[in-house]
Amino acid sequence: MSFMPLTTPLISVDHLRTMIDANVPLRLLDVRYRLGHTDGHDLYRAGHIPGAVYVDLDTELAGHGEPQEGRHPLPAHDELQAAARRWGISAGDTVIVYDDARMLPASRAWWALHRTGVDVRVLDGGLAAWRDAGGEIETGEVLPEPGDVTLSEPSGDDVIGTAEAAQWPAHGVLLDARASERYRGETEPIDPIAGHIPGARNLPIADLLTSDGHFRDADEIAEVFEERGVAERTRVAAYCGSGVTAAQLALAGAIIGRDVSVYVGSWSAWSNTPDAKIATGEDS
Repeated sequence: MSFMPLTTPLISVDHLRTMIDANVPLRLLDVRYRLGHTDGHDLYRAGHIPGAVYVDLDTELAGHGEPQEGRHPLPAHDELQAAARRWGISAGDTVIVYDDARMLPASRAWWALHRTGVDVRVLDGGLAAWRDAGGEIETGEVLPEPGDVTLSEPSGDDVIGTAEAAQWPAHGVLLDARASERYRGETEPIDPIAGHIPGARNLPIADLLTSDGHFRDADEIAEVFEERGVAERTRVAAYCGSGVTAAQLALAGAIIGRDVSVYVGSWSAWSNTPDAKIATGEDS
């Protein structure tokens, strides 16, 4: 049985089950992660999609640097390639990523791998959708044979830094993917200062998801983007708290054919940068 190439960065549970039943070569990655918790690996061992390999967001999808680099800077290219091979990814593999957190950590995995040339898809609805459809669950650890993938060196055009983020609203749209109360500066549970980057517009990622954790239809996503001033040819970049939710906003952009650059350091970098200007309230 053959399959037409997917034209979306998402894959449905039904499509995934069909591919598994047909023994189509896949590499499944389980990116279990919750901010402030370290139990992702334990949750994975307690139950995951058969054959899935565990991926640690904090140690494998992020590097570690100075506070002004943010909480989740990108890992070095060679470190990400070593991790991808450790996950068993080989040249030409189709990779499916999922999580149990409304596709948030899986989006970081998608973005990190997609920008290096990997054919990677996010399971729409994640593990919950798989369970709801009666999908089989296995426990324990999957330790694959090392893969041989060579990741392409990204151009870097899809990443912006703090200086670029400051200038972005002058020539494009800078989207803040955090909850509205954090954007307005009414609360800040993690970073040292509350507020948002001057000129940024708020697009909470929840506005693009359904109540049961799926992405909304493409036309609905496009409508929300347009409401925030993102027309077809508008230059758009996104940030959040630490660059993870911004990757999910980039995934939403990919669903509707829009390129979204990511400010990887995001608010965790901005709020730790001396003399960085802070705005509060509604869109400024």
